[in-house]
Parts: sequence; C-alpha cells; structure tokens
Amino acid sequence: MAYAFVLEELGSRLSPDRLRVKPMFGSHALYVDEKIVFILRRKENSSRDNGVWVAMMPERMESVAKQFPALRLIEMFQTPGRTGFSGWLNLPESEEGFEESVYELCRLVASGDPRIGKIPKPKKRRGH
Repeated sequence: MAYAFVLEELGSRLSPDRLRVKPMFGSHALYVDEKIVFILRRKENSSRDNGVWVAMMPERMESVAKQFPALRLIEMFQTPGRTGFSGWLNLPESEEGFEESVYELCRLVASGDPRIGKIPKPKKRRGH
C-alpha cells in the first residue's frame, strides 16, 4: 500500500474499529466510520495524480484548499464533459512538504473536522 504512514498515523489517533481500508481503482481507500477520507494512489504508468486524494463535500473544497495550498484538482477528471467525481482534491506526492501536510490532514480527520470526508453514495444494485 502506498503511503502506509497515513494508515499508521490515523491508527495511532483513532481506535482500530473505526478504520477500514478497501482496494479501489488500483489504489487504497481509507474510511473512518462510514466516511471515505482518503485514497492513497501511487501508479507508475500514470503518475500525474499520485499522492493522497482528500474527500470532501464540494462546498467545503475552497476552505480546505485555503488551508492546504498544495491541494489541487485531480487532473485525470478535468476533461470537458466529465462529471461524477467532484469533492476530491489531490495532495501530490511531488509537493514540497507532502508528508507534513498529510500528517496535518490526518490530525484534522482524527479530531473530527467536518470538512474532510464524505459518505459515499449507496451502490446501485444490478438487475433491479
């Protein structure tokens, strides 16, 4: 798993029964309770969006981006006509201060900052 220190940091601040890791899109999604908070992504063949993806409600993106200026939109989803993946910002692994920013994001998650994380939409059942 890329950036295992993120899970270690959250694990040191939250009870283990509150954390879940799920494989997602060849990366790993981290959940705290029912909220998805991060996707940890490191792909060699498509590195432009490598880093920690931070989940939030779209209306909270500006506030979080002000606090963490290195956060940016996920480039692969910035094509005209593409929708359905809003409410995510990427902290690129190439940014100076990457780890320090990730640790600060983990502190916000552990303290219950309502700006970080979102409850995923329920999956539609097939065949119904």
